[in-house]
Amino acid sequence: MADAAKVSSAELTDGLDAPRRHWAAATLLLALTIAVLDATMSNVALPAIAQALSINPGDVVWVVIAYNLVVVVSLLPLSAVAERVGFRRMFAAGMTLFMLASLGSAASVSLTTLILSRMAQGLGSAMLMCLFGGLVRNIYPLNKLGMGLSLNAMTVGLMSVAGPTLGAFILQLASWHWIFLITLPLCLIAYFGIRYLPDIPRNRGRFDWLACALSIPVFGLSIIGLDALVEHPLQAVLCLLLAALAAWVLVRRSRDQTAPIVPIDLLRITPIAYAVGASAFSFAAQMSAFVALPFYARQVLGYSYAEVGMLLGAWSVGVAVMAPVAGYLSNRYAVAVLCGIGASGIALGMLWLILLPVNAAFLWFTLSMLLGGVGFGFFQTPNNRALLAGSPRHRSGAAGGMQATTRVFGQSFGTTLVGLSFNLSATHGARLGVIAAIACALVAVLINVLRHMNPMADLEL
Repeated sequence: MADAAKVSSAELTDGLDAPRRHWAAATLLLALTIAVLDATMSNVALPAIAQALSINPGDVVWVVIAYNLVVVVSLLPLSAVAERVGFRRMFAAGMTLFMLASLGSAASVSLTTLILSRMAQGLGSAMLMCLFGGLVRNIYPLNKLGMGLSLNAMTVGLMSVAGPTLGAFILQLASWHWIFLITLPLCLIAYFGIRYLPDIPRNRGRFDWLACALSIPVFGLSIIGLDALVEHPLQAVLCLLLAALAAWVLVRRSRDQTAPIVPIDLLRITPIAYAVGASAFSFAAQMSAFVALPFYARQVLGYSYAEVGMLLGAWSVGVAVMAPVAGYLSNRYAVAVLCGIGASGIALGMLWLILLPVNAAFLWFTLSMLLGGVGFGFFQTPNNRALLAGSPRHRSGAAGGMQATTRVFGQSFGTTLVGLSFNLSATHGARLGVIAAIACALVAVLINVLRHMNPMADLEL
């Protein structure tokens, strides 16, 4: 009865009052800034890392894959841990680990030590990312949730502009090691905002350690299996079969639980199920483009690092400009229509880029990236609102963890597709990676067509 009373109290408390809401939102946006800057600058640095450490492009993408792999296998378990230990403690612990691992990445002198440091950084990032969805749901009242999500998306867009650009200019002036040091002052500032974060009632239920263990091979082996398809097909098939078996056992174990670590209960809600599927493929499309494009621009187009940064920045400008527009429209039009238009913009932008002749003006490549970013910005806010608003308030932590897991799994899948493309063809790997981005965006379009045809997709919001 005590737990039920806590849940009811949490349901009645609709967001934080000002000015605490403003400070909590600023802290959340700062954490988002740190995470986005780290990810985007690391992507730009991949060619420089490959050259400095004398490794081929198919191997250097493991700097990104290893990071994302740790994040994707730990997000759901960590979101369940956060519901038990408290969001503030998890935030402080994640920020501390992230800073220490950043120092380790900057001090790395080999691919092995860099990958290990990035894995530690991935764990710290996961401890923060698993909180983002639950925090935004509890910081803002429901009638301001669209605005809160728009602010998050706009911050991600702006920092995605700053990240590649800042990373490119750092590489022009100094070694790639400095890429991992730039976020440390921001991490220190974020500590001062922890006390303003919302007080979310803790889950006193039993922690399912077996489900936690099963979730690791489900996500981890599927990514490893995809990456090994070309060079080690038997190993890849084995990994994928084991991942499928673990998923089957995990679903059977979780389907009758009230609040499972893997939120099967939330996936039974129609708007959430569609939002998860569309989100996974849209983020796969974005990440495929962002990982393949630096190689395409450098090796095929012959652009400098600064020009690569401007191309990636054009995408992010599109995201930042469209985020508030999409937030405004998400309360007035069907989610499937808005997200379908957005996913189509991603596909058209990448198709335009790949069809442009090599000697085309830089402006045309910039405009194609801008179109892709506009599409992604148009997609992101309404889809996230459907996912978070469709979940019960007391399950906001699980919904946030699932949102982050879907995003990072999609990004990991997209990165793996680029690695697979390079293994298929060292010469045309970058072009194949952009084609993979187009394919993922078209799948997201298809999911939104099916969502629009399902009358239950919006009724439950």
